[in-house]
Amino acid sequence: MAADLVAAGDPTEEEYDVTQQAGERRRALILVDVQPTFCEGGALPSPGANAVSERVARYAAERRADYAMVVTTQDWHIDPGEHFSETPDFVDTWPPHGVAGTAEAELHPALADQTFDASVKKGMYAAAYSGFEGVDADGRTLAQILREGDIAEVDVVGLVESHCVKETALDANKLGLATRVLTDLTVPVSPELGAKAREQLTAAGVELAESGLS
Repeated sequence: MAADLVAAGDPTEEEYDVTQQAGERRRALILVDVQPTFCEGGALPSPGANAVSERVARYAAERRADYAMVVTTQDWHIDPGEHFSETPDFVDTWPPHGVAGTAEAELHPALADQTFDASVKKGMYAAAYSGFEGVDADGRTLAQILREGDIAEVDVVGLVESHCVKETALDANKLGLATRVLTDLTVPVSPELGAKAREQLTAAGVELAESGLS
């Protein structure tokens, strides 16, 4: 089934009407790439990613009632072309990671007992950082899924802050969604790239907040 998925177009070109009556604004939680491939022991690890994945899973379980919809995204590389390299520069090219059908590309084991309203896979045949570049098993983009759910606000968490979390949040913001990144439920590749990502997010109007999870 995953092999039939195709990359989506530019999500920012789609119209997205988030006009809702006061008190009726629906919020979604987007779990970005919470996968072993980005955790310690995986192909492209970030420090602290396993611990953050477990916190994300606990938050998603404990706060499920706070959200009208919970959606996951996954890197799901089949043949991403020049995105993979034997001599990666770790900017535009990377070692193989998130390879479709492998255990590392599945959702983190901490999420195994949970169910989600939609699951989006991205990067099948090209590089894809934003969750809005992916599609679900029915070919729906993340923008379409959120629109069908009448979502006006999103919280973005997951792996990693400096790359796919940042790009997903920026695209959500471009679509007119009120967007927050929960900073204690994500982790960057490095402190320097994390600081840069937070500067970009703030400049774009994305809110940085904490989850309140103990």
